[in-house]
Amino acid sequence: MRAVIFSWEYPPRIVGKLADYVGALATQLAKAAVATHVVTYHDTLTGATQEPSGVEVVRVSNPVQTHISLLTWALTLNQEVERAAANVYYHNNKHVDVIDVHDWHFIPAAVTLKHALGIPFVYSVDSLEDHRSPGADLPFNMAIRGIEWLGFFEAAAITAKSDWMQSEIVKLYKVPPEKIDVVAPNANGWLKGILKVYRKATEAKGT
Repeated sequence: MRAVIFSWEYPPRIVGKLADYVGALATQLAKAAVATHVVTYHDTLTGATQEPSGVEVVRVSNPVQTHISLLTWALTLNQEVERAAANVYYHNNKHVDVIDVHDWHFIPAAVTLKHALGIPFVYSVDSLEDHRSPGADLPFNMAIRGIEWLGFFEAAAITAKSDWMQSEIVKLYKVPPEKIDVVAPNANGWLKGILKVYRKATEAKGT
């Protein structure tokens, strides 16, 4: 299996807990003989590198330097994420089995690659806009919710880190519960759970 992980933070760029989680995930996938690529953001450390674990990391910067919000930053960065992932696809004889998108930031890139290259994606939910900005109804918040909804609609499979988060996704976005797998990071068999979701996504491609 060849997997490409999208994350807006990855060591050494650490904003919150997601960077360490994705770093651990990528390392464990590589140990499990999954060809693992991470596409992430960094403003200065750009280009492709290979980590001692075997994980291949491609860091891209934003071609637009000035932004009015996180939303414009994410949307303009998506084209670079698409480009980097497409390069991985073509450099490996058009072989990428699944994309794993962590949080909403790079959902547009995953949707584009799904329709352009036929690569299914998993939407791995770390948080939701309704929880980050409770009660906020500005166009900014509505736009991010729209991207989250797009991810839930287009994803071949979804992961949540808890039963509570699964129930929130169902309640807020009306996602069928059977489309969501709960894979707790600290649970026994965590990696097996992730691989099960990846296989679920690749099998959905053929249906």
